[in-house]
This record gives sequence, structure tokens and C-alpha cells, in this order.
Amino acid sequence: MIAHTPTPPYYAVIFTSIRTEGDNGYAAMADRMLALAAGQPGYLGVESARDAVGITVSYWSDLESITRWKQNLHHQNAQRLGREKWYTAFQTRVVKVERDSGMKEPESGT
Repeated sequence: MIAHTPTPPYYAVIFTSIRTEGDNGYAAMADRMLALAAGQPGYLGVESARDAVGITVSYWSDLESITRWKQNLHHQNAQRLGREKWYTAFQTRVVKVERDSGMKEPESGT
């Protein structure tokens, strides 16, 4: 699903990763982190795709919200587990979205 974001500016955190073999609790933790992030002040939405490389883009209203999310103790635990057992490589990038454009998904039932 494509996240419904407000009129820019806002921020995006782009997390690109290469996973280790097997699940090892990854899917359950990913679901918990998505639910937890959705409840954080400043959270705007998320988009994610996984193939040989995983890419998750979360959207935030401001840099302070991103910092609070990074400092969340449950998120820090997930980050530690990611380094220890889920990722062979990853990169996180924070960007300011100044423009966006696109085509909206059709409304349900139309």
C-alpha cells in the first residue's frame, strides 16, 4: 500500500537491508515495530517491499519525531536484534521530502 502523506515538507526514513537466512522471529518483531511506530507522535505512514533487498520507508512530520522513534526502547531492542541476527547489511537514510506527486489509488467500492 502507498502511504497517504500530507502536503510537503515532511521527512522520510529509508531503511535498506539484506537479511540473514530464516525468519528467526523477524516477522513478528517487524509487525510489532510497525504497530508501535504507528502510535508515535509525528508518524505519517510506511511503505515496504522485500526481495533480495528489503526497503522500508517510514514518513514523519519532523526530525524530532524521528529522533524520538530512534530512542524508543522497544525500537532500540529491535535494532540490536537486527544487528545480531536479522541483517547481513543495512543502511538508514533520513531525507526531507520537498515535493511529491503521483496518482491516488481508487476508492474502495468504485
